[in-house]
Amino acid sequence: MEKNLNEMRSVLMQMGEKALQASRFLAVAGTAAKNNCLNRMADELEASESEISKANEKDMEAGRKNGLSGAMLDRLKLNADRIKSMADGLRYVAGLEDPVGINLSTTVRPNGLKIEKVSVPIGVIGIVYESRPNVTVDAAGLCLKAGNAVILRGGSEAFHSNSVLAHCLNRAAVLAGMPDGAVQLVPWTDRQAVGILLKMDKYIDLIIPRGGESLIRAVVEQSTIPVIKHYKGVCHLYVDDGCDIDMALKVVENAKCQRPGTCNALETLLINKSVADKFVPRFAKVMKKSGVELRGDSRFIAMVPDAVEATEEDFYAEFLDLILSVAIVDDVVQAVEHINKYGSKHSDGIITANLANVKYFMDWVDSATVYHNASTRFTDGEQFGMGAEIGISTDKLHARGPMGLPELTTYKYLIYGNGQIRT
Repeated sequence: MEKNLNEMRSVLMQMGEKALQASRFLAVAGTAAKNNCLNRMADELEASESEISKANEKDMEAGRKNGLSGAMLDRLKLNADRIKSMADGLRYVAGLEDPVGINLSTTVRPNGLKIEKVSVPIGVIGIVYESRPNVTVDAAGLCLKAGNAVILRGGSEAFHSNSVLAHCLNRAAVLAGMPDGAVQLVPWTDRQAVGILLKMDKYIDLIIPRGGESLIRAVVEQSTIPVIKHYKGVCHLYVDDGCDIDMALKVVENAKCQRPGTCNALETLLINKSVADKFVPRFAKVMKKSGVELRGDSRFIAMVPDAVEATEEDFYAEFLDLILSVAIVDDVVQAVEHINKYGSKHSDGIITANLANVKYFMDWVDSATVYHNASTRFTDGEQFGMGAEIGISTDKLHARGPMGLPELTTYKYLIYGNGQIRT
């Protein structure tokens, strides 16, 4: 066992060194070269459809034997349309503005020193993720466009799919003139490999985990490398007394029911007591029709007796299902207090025509994305115009909310002089 662990560590260190060397090349690669690489990657995916499909079927067969849910199997499945969609995603990223080399500021000091602050790649990024093989392509494409090398570690459910996808991407990158090592996949499903990867701070500059709360917490606990993360999405909407009830019903239904298993889906609804008599009966009817289980506080239970009594834990919960916690509140101040106590700093919104309440809500809610009269389901890189996203962060340093290309860069200072010395 120790021999296997040593071999694993040796291979991962070699991968780290290759990624580090590749990152230095990518940091100075021009926009045209990176775009050409992304387009070659897209062509390679489409040309390898049969190879990818065969590998994916191995994962699907294993998933069925292991009792994966229908939803999980659907996320795992790669068909011709999904392979084309992944390829088109790479082409879309190729068409986005290059985030590297942007002059963020210029200062000329009294002594004549010219100081420029310029965006640069982060370097080597490690992505630890679960289930969906499309993350392999999205992450590789975004990292490369931002001038970063990437080491990918996907979930065991998609191992065969991820292996073929990563091989196709790296093969295309090399053919496009990029260094071998720009895109690499950890070649084992063993969790010990993740433990080693998370200690490779000599080579890796940033870790981004994508998956459930347990995965993300495990990564944070083990990593000696900075981690950008969100543990869960406990998203709220507050229906204020100044709301349009028809609009509120439409927004709430979309936020909860369109895709309840996503991190930007609604998990808790807060209702102002002044609008409750008009709103709650219609709301309860809509939720019942959609098959949503309602878990309410005492004031809500008094209005909807067949609802389940909510526990304290329910208000902290990310259900990722057709379950919704509901509370009646006195005003916008109490709504904000509830959100800041129970929320996860992900996505929260207010539905109202009262602009004073909008301002108070947006100023005081401490979340990555704060909405007025819109569904929380819009917290998404594509919906924000970023193209594919690398993830959603509830951290405050250095990225917050949906992470696109600019969030995969940092900056450095370039100082130009003509012989100045400090006295």
